[in-house]
Amino acid sequence: IIGCDCEVCLSKDKKDKRLRCAIMVTLSDGKNIVVDTGPDFRYQMLRENVQDVEAVLMTHEHTDHVVGLDDVRPINFKHEKDMPVYAVPRVIDNLKQRFSYIFESNPYPGIPRINLLPIHKSQPFEIAGQPIIPIEVIHYKLPVLGFRFNDFTYLTDIKTISDEELEKVKGTKILVLGALQREQHISHLTIDEAIELSRKINPEITYFVHMSHRLGKHEEVIKTFPENITLAYDGLQLEI
Repeated sequence: IIGCDCEVCLSKDKKDKRLRCAIMVTLSDGKNIVVDTGPDFRYQMLRENVQDVEAVLMTHEHTDHVVGLDDVRPINFKHEKDMPVYAVPRVIDNLKQRFSYIFESNPYPGIPRINLLPIHKSQPFEIAGQPIIPIEVIHYKLPVLGFRFNDFTYLTDIKTISDEELEKVKGTKILVLGALQREQHISHLTIDEAIELSRKINPEITYFVHMSHRLGKHEEVIKTFPENITLAYDGLQLEI
């Protein structure tokens, strides 16, 4: 946090250096699918030496999840292709407003080239042969999409989930779940609420993401969790 001198923000442990929440799924053929392009998207792509992205999935329209979209333009230039961006119609409308310069009828030369593709919570889809199941969760009053890739499920910015949507998650082996802090929050799960939801889903392991600096230092916090629940950290790689 800018200007913060708490023990987390001043920590020298790399696991306490929390950028904005996003993931990249690399398929068996090496193709990359990115979920969300937040303010740190450019740095994250440079840090991981990513050469290409097959598509971007958007969970919702909040700034910390979309504002880095402009930085897909080097991929446009390098591979001479438009970037497919999958989102629900509401988010597509927001992106058109937020990045209006991209979608003008006579756009400025060199802008990002984006192909907006609508998806719906009830309609599974495929990217590069990979089946993807959208899962709707509620972030205060805002519907947000999570995504299931085979036995891996990613649910960020969540406060509640309906029984119908929860059925889509059951049987997953690896669950990534948003858990902001220990104190109550209007639009995010607390740690206790996230633990309860994880137990209900019963995956082999759960990784919490989207943590506030208020939660505390990584190595201290994970000691308080059940055995099959832990914190994710920037740069974590999982093989599924």
